[in-house]
Amino acid sequence: MDTQPADPRNDLAKDRTSFARFRTQLALDRTTLAWIRTALTMATFGFGMVGFFRSLKTDSPTPEAIQVHQSAIRFGVALVALGIGATILAGLAHWRALRRLRHDEAPVLSLWPLSLTVALLLAVLGSASLWSLLTR
Repeated sequence: MDTQPADPRNDLAKDRTSFARFRTQLALDRTTLAWIRTALTMATFGFGMVGFFRSLKTDSPTPEAIQVHQSAIRFGVALVALGIGATILAGLAHWRALRRLRHDEAPVLSLWPLSLTVALLLAVLGSASLWSLLTR
């Protein structure tokens, strides 16, 4: 029987694979934290708009000003809702990616990534708000 010594490259390959998984998990964490910051910023801006325009609504009770204030308040509420939705979706995407990583499965590329989804929703929301202001 011809026994050959174990190839030392096998141990190095195992170490590299575990470090690659660790780096991938850290990258997923950074991406999720970036989404949390983005969603928190959207929600904070929405709360600020609601508070600011509610206070202005009481100061200038003209019908035109009230319409503008109500539209701005609706836009602010929509930003808060979009921020909450983006946070939930980012958490779900993070959980799903980590689960696949732990089961040694390949990552799945979505046809509608979260960034594109939020960008399109924000564009639709902004366009609808602008349209409602211009058509009144």
